Amino acid sequence: MADRYGEDVLAGDWRARGRTVVPQVEAVRELVVELADGFVGAVVGVEKGNVGLEDRHDRVRWFPLGGGFLVDGEPVVLVAPKAAVQGRSYTASGSRAAAPQRARVARASRIYVEGRHDAELVEKVWGADLRVEGIVVEYLEGVDHLPALLAERRPGPDARAGVLVDHLVPGSKESRIAAQVTGEHVLVVGHPFIDVWQAVRPERLGIRAWPVVPRGVEWKHGVCEALGWPHADQADIAAAWQRILGSVRSYTDLEPALLGPVEHLIDFVST
Repeated sequence: MADRYGEDVLAGDWRARGRTVVPQVEAVRELVVELADGFVGAVVGVEKGNVGLEDRHDRVRWFPLGGGFLVDGEPVVLVAPKAAVQGRSYTASGSRAAAPQRARVARASRIYVEGRHDAELVEKVWGADLRVEGIVVEYLEGVDHLPALLAERRPGPDARAGVLVDHLVPGSKESRIAAQVTGEHVLVVGHPFIDVWQAVRPERLGIRAWPVVPRGVEWKHGVCEALGWPHADQADIAAAWQRILGSVRSYTDLEPALLGPVEHLIDFVST
């Protein structure tokens, strides 16, 4: 006999009927995402439930994972990549981690940075990549030594020199010294910060912005004083740096103005 009442209207997931299901999409690196306000950016990282998006001006903004995003014009729910959830396959620089291997024999090419703090920060974030490429980072103890060092090392096709300079802005002492350095086997890039400390995103230290230090005051001492940190001697400054360095876990904790130049240098000396 035919069922005169038809099918049970309560059977199945009746709440979902007529409702559009928004697909979930993993927030993988370089995925281009749009927000309702028109902001468009590529995924640069996922951390603590937030996704970092970098726009065409190299500015990074962070947003909570979930709904409110568009991919190819269609609404999506962004979720953390499975690889990120399981804690595998990416280095601190955001590169895909290589299988365990011995470090490559060092090339003759070098990356030069101004001081110990610069070298330690580069090692912490890009160290795994540099070991795979066989690139050694050396510090100059001041950009003033750069012309003499390059004259001694004589960079060539198989011994390139990449140089990272602090405070490389028009009119600075650093820019004048960098202008003296020429050659197809030398690349000098820089960041706008007075010191590499400023390349660490201030929110990692629980502050809204790095302090403005009056002219005539040694910058690191002035920063420590403004933040209420000990600053009586060099041991205090060293302890402050370890506090700052300890707050850095990956490239997402650094400003884009440092990320781009370092990546450029690694590409230059690795070819």
